[in-house]
Amino acid sequence: MNLDFEHLLPEHFAPESRAWVYQSSRLLSISEALLVEDALGQFCSNWSSHGSPVKAHGNLFFGQFIVLLADETAAGVSGCSTDSSVHFIKGLGEQLAIDFFNRTTLAFFLKEKIQVLPLGQLSYAFENGFINGDTLYFDNLVGTKQALVNNWIKPVKESWLAAKLPASAR
Repeated sequence: MNLDFEHLLPEHFAPESRAWVYQSSRLLSISEALLVEDALGQFCSNWSSHGSPVKAHGNLFFGQFIVLLADETAAGVSGCSTDSSVHFIKGLGEQLAIDFFNRTTLAFFLKEKIQVLPLGQLSYAFENGFINGDTLYFDNLVGTKQALVNNWIKPVKESWLAAKLPASAR
């Protein structure tokens, strides 16, 4: 699986554009992915903040991550407009029976595919060698386009999870 995604982001969006990453509880089917991509396009073209259009872009990456970008150089994103994006993602989740808001499920790149792991099983995965410091981790807490490009997919040892690694795996 190719993890290159930067070329799919709009070049004309500022590096400080806000980014939100929503991880799916499972891999989407092709028909679900097409539905999500269509819905993202419609949402982004109609997203507004206090009556002003938001310069927005949405992508579905790797069939499992929805990424919303808002370039605030044109118009800022208010609390109400952020709430509307959350409502939109929740609606997609309900429609597809997918949880996009479970922050206790972590995603890793293992054996050429994305694997999700409940946070409660992290120690077991470290202790048994399923995950180590070099395993790629999807850090969905990135907040800007620049952080998305530079820090979304990184080795566990360069993430907040490094503190949870056994001493032998650091």
